[in-house]
Amino acid sequence: MALPARQGLGPPASLRDLGHHSNDSAQRIAPIGVAQGDCRDGGLKVVFMQVPPFSLTEQLQHLGEELDQAVLQVLRSGQYIGGSVIAAFESEFAASVGTDFAIGCNSGTDALILALRGLGIGPGDEVITCSFSFFATAEAISAVGATPVFVDVEEGSYLIDLDQLEAAITPATKALLPVHLFGRPVDMERVCAIAAAHGLQVVEDCAQATGASWAGRPVGSWGDVGCFSFFPTKNLGGAGDGGAVTCNNPELAARIRELAVHGMPRRYLHTSLGYNSRLDAIQAAVLRVKLPHLPSWVERRRGLAQTYHQTLGSRLEIHLPEAGPAGHSWNQFVVRVPRCPGASACAGSCTPAADSANYGLPEASCRDWLKQELQAAGVTTIIYYPIPIHRQPAYADLGYVPGSLPRTEQLCAEVLSLPIFPELAAEQQQRVIEVLSALAGKVQSQACASVAA
Repeated sequence: MALPARQGLGPPASLRDLGHHSNDSAQRIAPIGVAQGDCRDGGLKVVFMQVPPFSLTEQLQHLGEELDQAVLQVLRSGQYIGGSVIAAFESEFAASVGTDFAIGCNSGTDALILALRGLGIGPGDEVITCSFSFFATAEAISAVGATPVFVDVEEGSYLIDLDQLEAAITPATKALLPVHLFGRPVDMERVCAIAAAHGLQVVEDCAQATGASWAGRPVGSWGDVGCFSFFPTKNLGGAGDGGAVTCNNPELAARIRELAVHGMPRRYLHTSLGYNSRLDAIQAAVLRVKLPHLPSWVERRRGLAQTYHQTLGSRLEIHLPEAGPAGHSWNQFVVRVPRCPGASACAGSCTPAADSANYGLPEASCRDWLKQELQAAGVTTIIYYPIPIHRQPAYADLGYVPGSLPRTEQLCAEVLSLPIFPELAAEQQQRVIEVLSALAGKVQSQACASVAA
């Protein structure tokens, strides 16, 4: 029996049949707008199915015994820094990427810094990248003393606009840093062609794209270096921070490896100023257990993305991400929520977004409203990213004014990441689809009028 709507709630007809009993409990999925536990149907408490944006619970249950054994073996060995476990993971990861070398390090951020340092990029140099990314993309460039040069992205792919990239090249440009954002690979054939024509180096930011490929070739194998993150939410995640740099040049690999251990080619000989940035043996052990599962996990992500596309494709009130190339690994499924059409349609019920006013960005109140309503219905979403790098206070000195990168700024006001991870259950994804479908029409038809009583 479907749950009745509260008086004054006025949900659309499609919401009236959202309630159902699970097979093994009396728990019921509540209609949108009914707060958890605030009403009863024949004495039955109404609760929401909670859908997280990411969860490791099922993965850890499946791999728990193998992970326990791998970690315990390292603990009993006493070899926590360096050693055979790390060497084995580096070899296996390099093989999965299709490169001759992989150098483990402390994080994806350190991978970028070590790669740039290894390539000799530093003060006076410019590196062209995009502003629609995590802050570390640009932070690494600045950390080596170089200057990030931001260009806009394509509206449909969210990736760096390669026409604008080529137009931004100057005599000071030393490298291109494409970001395979949300798991979608950049056109690396074209990037490498541009780099070759101008004598530039290519650093691939693969933090969100482990397991992705372009033209059948893994990301991280196209440029001079590939930089990966093993943060737990990534496609291949550790039990903490971790990262790796991949390359095919033996001299470059040796230089990066030395930089990661205080610029030390052999014990107590220091030929350069390096860092302490090592992947520890426990992380390597965890990653070795998980690496063989990466292909199936990526395929599962692709299947979830396909389901979202097939079931939400007719919802014109939100914009779905492009399907992209076959090698997309779908670390995130990022929809866009257009701005409200006007103050009259919004009826004054939207709360202006603080980030929009504070950082000179387009109004994000409609997206923020949808996020809040999804959360109220038990569906947690995340905004990647609310403030573009070029409008961050840390880069105010670069002089990027509001409107400098209009597509990037518009995306930051519209994007919303739906739950997607390999262990997302079919009924959880269906809940996301049902709630979003019911709310999507309100984004423009009611333009942010709250569904709460």
